[in-house]
Amino acid sequence: MPIPARTSASTASISLTQTLTVAGIPFEFLLFAGTLLCVALFHAHTLKVGLAGLAVITAYKLGYPGFADGPGLAGLAAHLGHEWVLLANLLMLLVGFALLARCFDASRVPDMLPRFLPDDWKGGFVLLVLIFLLSSFLDNIAAAIIGGTVAASVFKGRVHIGYLAAIVAASNAGGSGSVVGDTTTTMMWMDGIAPLDVLPAYVAAVVALLVFGVPAALQQHRHQPIAADVEPGTRIDWVRVGIVAFILLSAICTNVYVNLRHRELADSFPFIGCAVFSAILASALLRRPDWGVVPEAAKGAVFLLSLVLCASMMPVEHLPAASWQTALGLGFVSSVFDNIPLTKLALEQGGYDWGFLAFAVGFGGSMLWFGSSAGVALSNQFPQARSVAAWLRHGWHVVLGYVAGFLAMLLVMGWNPHEPHRRAPLAPVPAAEAPVPAAPVAGGPAGPRSAQ
Repeated sequence: MPIPARTSASTASISLTQTLTVAGIPFEFLLFAGTLLCVALFHAHTLKVGLAGLAVITAYKLGYPGFADGPGLAGLAAHLGHEWVLLANLLMLLVGFALLARCFDASRVPDMLPRFLPDDWKGGFVLLVLIFLLSSFLDNIAAAIIGGTVAASVFKGRVHIGYLAAIVAASNAGGSGSVVGDTTTTMMWMDGIAPLDVLPAYVAAVVALLVFGVPAALQQHRHQPIAADVEPGTRIDWVRVGIVAFILLSAICTNVYVNLRHRELADSFPFIGCAVFSAILASALLRRPDWGVVPEAAKGAVFLLSLVLCASMMPVEHLPAASWQTALGLGFVSSVFDNIPLTKLALEQGGYDWGFLAFAVGFGGSMLWFGSSAGVALSNQFPQARSVAAWLRHGWHVVLGYVAGFLAMLLVMGWNPHEPHRRAPLAPVPAAEAPVPAAPVAGGPAGPRSAQ
């Protein structure tokens, strides 16, 4: 239910059972908005800003309104108990895929790609298409990191910020219509949504790819053309290629197996993250991982986790009525608000066209560099991306692609909301009590009597 705000002449009001509100807005939202604003302004100190915002919001929740699971330290412990699997998975995936990207770079495969990519602006566009396809069956974090690694190689380390935004957008768009391509679509699958119900998201995703992909490729070509030649003597390290494939297959197979065979355990342990790190440690017998990338990757991961935790503490208890307008708005909200709690709320509410929702919450985070885990991961490789102003100025085509893709899907497919997939169990019908024979009445026949 919505959080009530007491009517008062003052702009601030306090509900003794809920939270402080300012002009009807829960105070937690203002603290979170302030954190995001500081991230945008002080992008050179994002980790400090994220941790400071988390500390302030946590202290406020401890001091007054409490958490959804209760007040004080007990409520905080219960809240962390619900969130720890997500946080652990994100931490291990971000760090693990950073190690994977370094291994992929050392395999020299990126150095060989200029032989196969067109040597004009179309080369950059084809690379975005490949990232899109890769993300359809692979986690979008890995797709973005691999795409960034290839881009750094074929563009000689000079990657335009607009193209970096397009890499993130391609990785998020590619996973939006696949239940194994994005965390949010996997959540829908686990909750009982059929894979075919999210598949229409690719209508919007393909249109978005065309809208943002061509301008981004042209930007990159003007900034730094694709390398046309391969250095003499370049040879592929096939052992490292096998290690990369082994790590990726470990993540994919674990994700599919757990969600198909042990869905009830999926929220109780970070299976995917552990599978990735187990594969990395096992493959270290063949090639030593570049552990030097771990500190920087861990910093980016901790920053993202701080924002995810802040978002999870927001008193969001309901969404507006399910409609295409609501779904469109959720895409913009997901650029600053973690899309996992948004997806949870939408699943509990029901009544959405799940293809629209999958595209909105999956692609919407691409509009800001910290709006998705793929963006945070890529910014670890390219620190110049950590600027909200530069991301919006040069990545304007991503916003345009989101709106164009959504409207194209609305025009082609129409809004077809599904019936709520969660149905309340019917109350058991009490068994009718057997009639109790009446005691014989003197002077009359025996008959039924009413139960007492």
